[in-house]
Amino acid sequence: MLAVPLLAAGVCIGASAQAQQIRGTPGAPSAVMTPDGTHLPAPTPPFTGSIMPNSVDSTAAWPPQVMPPEGAPNVLLILTDDVGFGAPGTFGGVIPTPTLDRVAAAGLRYTQFHTTALCSPTRAALLTGRNHHNVGFGNISELSAGYPGYNSIIPPEAQTVAATLQRNGYATAWFGKNHNVPPWEASAAGPFTNWPIGMGFDYFYGFVGGDTSQWQPGNLFRNTTPIHPYLGQQGFNLITAMADDAITHIRTQTEIAPNRPWFVHYAPGGTHAPHHPTPEWIARIEAMNLFNDGWERLRERIFENQKRLGVIPANAVLPPWPDFLPRWDSLSDAEKRLFIRQVTVYAAYLAYADAEIGRVIAEVERLGQRDNTLIIYISGDNGSSAEGSLNGTPNEVMYFNGVALTAEQQMPFIPAWGSDRTYNHMAVPWTWAFGTPYRWTKQVASHFGGTRNGMAMSWPRRITDRGGIRQQFHHVIDIVPTILEAAGIEQPQAINGIAQRPLDGVSMLYTVPREAAAVASRRTTQYFEILGNRAIYHDGWIASTTPPAPPWEGTAPRPADAMNGFRWELYNLADDPTQVRDLAADQPQRLRAMQDLFTMEATRNQVFPLNANGLSGMLVSRPGPAAGRRQFVYTGPSCCTQGNAAPNILNRSYRITAEIEVPAGGANGVLVTQGGRFAGWGLYLREGRPVFTMNLLDIQRVKWEAPQALPPGRHTVVFDFALNMQGPIPFGHGGTGTLSVNGQQVAQQSIPRSTPFTFAWDETFDVGQDTGTPVDDRDYQVPFAFTGRIGRITIDLGDGSVTPEAIRDFGEMMARRARDAERPAPGTAPTAAPAAPSPAPQRRN
Repeated sequence: MLAVPLLAAGVCIGASAQAQQIRGTPGAPSAVMTPDGTHLPAPTPPFTGSIMPNSVDSTAAWPPQVMPPEGAPNVLLILTDDVGFGAPGTFGGVIPTPTLDRVAAAGLRYTQFHTTALCSPTRAALLTGRNHHNVGFGNISELSAGYPGYNSIIPPEAQTVAATLQRNGYATAWFGKNHNVPPWEASAAGPFTNWPIGMGFDYFYGFVGGDTSQWQPGNLFRNTTPIHPYLGQQGFNLITAMADDAITHIRTQTEIAPNRPWFVHYAPGGTHAPHHPTPEWIARIEAMNLFNDGWERLRERIFENQKRLGVIPANAVLPPWPDFLPRWDSLSDAEKRLFIRQVTVYAAYLAYADAEIGRVIAEVERLGQRDNTLIIYISGDNGSSAEGSLNGTPNEVMYFNGVALTAEQQMPFIPAWGSDRTYNHMAVPWTWAFGTPYRWTKQVASHFGGTRNGMAMSWPRRITDRGGIRQQFHHVIDIVPTILEAAGIEQPQAINGIAQRPLDGVSMLYTVPREAAAVASRRTTQYFEILGNRAIYHDGWIASTTPPAPPWEGTAPRPADAMNGFRWELYNLADDPTQVRDLAADQPQRLRAMQDLFTMEATRNQVFPLNANGLSGMLVSRPGPAAGRRQFVYTGPSCCTQGNAAPNILNRSYRITAEIEVPAGGANGVLVTQGGRFAGWGLYLREGRPVFTMNLLDIQRVKWEAPQALPPGRHTVVFDFALNMQGPIPFGHGGTGTLSVNGQQVAQQSIPRSTPFTFAWDETFDVGQDTGTPVDDRDYQVPFAFTGRIGRITIDLGDGSVTPEAIRDFGEMMARRARDAERPAPGTAPTAAPAAPSPAPQRRN
């Protein structure tokens, strides 16, 4: 009988792979394939062997491994946090950043690079190459809203650069901050589609959310598993631990698969609050005496350095110090001591983070990978942060609850500043100085103090103009096309069968040749918008709205009509690069044209509807496992549930019922808790006695405590809180709490106010134990696991003061205050409205 081949070379069942490029001998184990890139993942190529009935007559052939084009570089994409343009020494600042210096010296320094003015939006734009509203991040994830531009969901039509690189054969990993998981999905229950491992990253080691303690990170994950590596590790700091993990990962990849390029996104928590450097770094910066002359003189020194380095235009003018910020000479010696301590710790944090980045790059060099590694080091995801209040704060959670302490009230915290005893942030005048030579800060997308960040890029194999300066106008959306061009990979038309939206960015590689220093920018138009503050750049001009209230006063009145309630300014950047001379009155037609251009760009990029009121975002109901639920039941120990997946007891009545069994000899430990040292609550047994503690922003702790320990046996412990619903403002009301044991009241007291907006977000909801930090470390230390048996813990949510009607009425009240407030002069800030009800500031006892 004639033997007929069942499958021979060149015969393919399925999609054709003609456009795929195969390198090496087809069918050999060493053969690799570069996808054509239009549709990812790549279809299976034809079998190149032959199949006969008997293996002795057949020819084996392996499918080729997917690899990027030959010579594609490794990519190390670094993004630090909340760093103003004038903070690092590389861009004229006084804080030493030798790693950023070395990247710039080995490559190029970009002086007109822009972010979005806020964390989540910048990160979404950075990783997708699309404008932030186009990928659901018109705001941070915690303030997401039910509109396409604001829902905190990166759509599958706009996959990350990692998804493209991964399907082209790159090894991909993410270290550090991830502020792009929808908040209701940011728990160990998932779903994980919008986590790094669902968006093209093979590996993730980092924290989910806006920030975390670097000493006891409560929201830290490896891939999707919560981890607590600080337990039992004295001196643990996430900045170093993250560098250690990245170094191990890069070494493993390089040693096992040296021919496979890698993409690493490296995003440390520094320098977002809390500012947590090691004591050694604080001592180093303290010895340099960088800040004794105060914030105005610091700003002048930075400006002088910037002119000398050539990182600002020669005609740049330093704007005058704003009237709404205090002068250094007006302060008392005690105030100066506090503020110097605040900024010293901040500077140490930036220097420390830069040094640990240097360790990662040193490992790349040690492994012989530096020559063909593209390093992009972006110094900050927005301008310097003003979320510390005018006087700074030992606890950033206070800011997000409308509470500010005076300098005198903060004095006792000076020795602990930067330690695990503080969740600290610095005073706004330092923030303003670190934005030199620009005005305004993070959250203000209308002015360069919020959006301009230093960036350096090196690639020794390709960039030969070592130490060159580039002044082309670029934006964070330009990074993805730059990486793809460097790798020789086209933007895919479809990923997993879903058509991909075009990139909004343009590649920056045209700026690499030495002669390109004088080439015109290929980015001619760019819009900006965050919380109603907005701008439009076009051909060297920028139109900017005047901030109606400073970002450090979150409860200040803001216009209800964000579209028409803002004043506009106009600047010619060629003549006025620091936005000092407003030409709006002189050129009304140009301003009108720029406003129309903004409207067109905003419509195209899903910017509408505008909302200038960040407070309303704190109160929005969102989807997820907690949405619409009034009862939550837990039947055993669990940990690490993020706030949006847990019962929310803020601004409402509630009942917590714990059915437990105490063994012979008694029991201690946490029954249920949320938050920690800096804000939260907990129900636990201490010395056998039931205790409910309400931690009001680490200012005051209110306790309900049973007088006697529970004897062995079954018990029911109940804490009831009845909210006082009266008042014109719908949040932060007080109420009466009652603790009962086995149906008998054992403690009752009333409080005038409660936490209005949020507990400590880097802490979690835990049952039967406590992770992170305790709500009162004078009562216990974590994990303080319950030593009895939990039968059932039930949380029943009652009525609340925050209703759609109450939010509407509150918005109308704030709008009336905004209309009644005196309009500020251009470039100044109005007086804030009275703060929302919150715990009365007291010194911590």
